[in-house]
Amino acid sequence: MASQLTALETLMKQLAALPGLGRRSARRTALHLLLNKDAALAPLLSALQQARDSIVECDFCGNIDEVSPCGICMDDKRSEALLCVVESVSDIWAIERTQSFKGRYHVIGGVLSPLEGVSPEDLNIPSLLMRLKAGGVDEVILAMGATVDGQTTAHYLADEINAVQSGLTISRLAHGVPIGGELDYLDEGTISTALKSRAAM
Repeated sequence: MASQLTALETLMKQLAALPGLGRRSARRTALHLLLNKDAALAPLLSALQQARDSIVECDFCGNIDEVSPCGICMDDKRSEALLCVVESVSDIWAIERTQSFKGRYHVIGGVLSPLEGVSPEDLNIPSLLMRLKAGGVDEVILAMGATVDGQTTAHYLADEINAVQSGLTISRLAHGVPIGGELDYLDEGTISTALKSRAAM
């Protein structure tokens, strides 16, 4: 008969399952929380409970907020003609940090990945196509990651979008040399893509 996990072991196991936390980080985090119950653990438990009870997924774009539609979807200062398609909510946050995009978003919930068994049916693509069929969008930005699966997904989406709503401008994020990057430290793929995506000065 397998022995049951102790409360401490269960806590460390749950923490280790979080993105960015391995077993060692989980141990340190658990120890910090348990040694600082009043200052750290209690407020964390309260925040988690509040988030669980109040955060919902936007029925329109897939973002998360305390209301649905979310604040971005309800912001009438944003352009409905410009739609940025992203893999996840964290991508919205990354773009919003730049304060340079004034359009709307659509989260598809991942990328196509035959190796991991992710097919088009597993992604939030039908609602995207319905939004486009409804009209009002002039340009779709496919902001997928610069991975093989990300680019495969972008090509698939472009084909699907063209099939249901021809005439839309479909664009993607530029890839290449990062700000402050030195060529000597970049990989061959990044340099090659930067050369192909070069712009006039």
